[in-house]
Amino acid sequence: MKKIFQSEWMSRSVDALLPVFATLAALLVGAIMLLFLKVNPIEAYAALWDGAFGSSNAVAETLVKATPLLLVALGICISFRGNVINIGGEGQMVVGALLATWVGLTFLDAPGWLIIVLALFSGFLGGALWGGIPGVLKAYFNVNEILSTVMMNAIAIQLMNFLLRGPMIDPSQELLASKIPQTARLLDIFQLPRLAPTRLHLGALIAVVLAALVYILLWRTTLGYRIRAVGQNPNASHYAGINVPRHMVMALLLSGAFAGLAGAVQVYGVNYRMITDGSASGFTGSAGFNGIVAALFGQLHPLWSIPASILFGALLVGANKMQRMVQVPSALVIALNGLVVIFVISSEIWRRNRQKRRLVAVREGESPPQQDQLEVQKEEARQ
Repeated sequence: MKKIFQSEWMSRSVDALLPVFATLAALLVGAIMLLFLKVNPIEAYAALWDGAFGSSNAVAETLVKATPLLLVALGICISFRGNVINIGGEGQMVVGALLATWVGLTFLDAPGWLIIVLALFSGFLGGALWGGIPGVLKAYFNVNEILSTVMMNAIAIQLMNFLLRGPMIDPSQELLASKIPQTARLLDIFQLPRLAPTRLHLGALIAVVLAALVYILLWRTTLGYRIRAVGQNPNASHYAGINVPRHMVMALLLSGAFAGLAGAVQVYGVNYRMITDGSASGFTGSAGFNGIVAALFGQLHPLWSIPASILFGALLVGANKMQRMVQVPSALVIALNGLVVIFVISSEIWRRNRQKRRLVAVREGESPPQQDQLEVQKEEARQ
């Protein structure tokens, strides 16, 4: 029994460390690419580390970059646990940001704290709406949620381009020959408070608090249990009396809500206006996609998503300095981030296969250590 317990503990430890090994493997492949470019990998990665953690300002920039990643990742933890795949974080961020910006540009005479609260709540609702639509299509019409969320991204981008070039454009741009598609700047009293004499803002603390709340939601509430049950086995959940379609919708709705909140936080904490280059990434910085990887790196656990988001925030911030210091092409920086994504997702697939093999071993007669411990306790009680 002791050997089985040790084997199970070792196996679970390896599963927990797989994302770390995957990141190291990606960096190793990146080092080989750097060598082909005649760049010293040690100097390049030293520059990356210094850019991400070399000073208090660098740490603050890393946390600023990690904040939207964490918020999106929290939503992904909910939707993926419910076995509905949300690829629409980019569009949900955009819609949440649009609603939040509209609030700040409309109610100019309201108290600053009230507008901030209303704006963040509006962003939350906007993202929920944009995530809930694919949820309804999936739950009640069996429309593939991957396709629908990607299509909703495209709709959100065109909506943003229309509004920022028309109804919501900065009035100072209207008379210019070449207009910049952006909104007016928010009033100073509507900006999220800074946590330090850097760009680090209150949104980072809000994201960490929400991570704890999402953990409580998923593992300490009836709603979270039902979402996870539907994700594990919808047929068994239906037989147990759980409304499967409703909880599918709820999973995507909440996932979109956190992405929408990320968009609102990005406006009120960093940009103080909405601006676009015609694509979603011009505003989001691809946080809607990178948040998925951060969630997978954190093994779809809200609390583990915190260090995962910080890691990817560090990669994004540090890679910029690496590009400047060692003169590597910008394409290599993109490739390095892509390598991390590929290796992390591959490690997640490997981890699931390992879990399946363990389940097969249990079904073939090997009792898991929890059952062995229970049998020992029963035997001790009888004695």
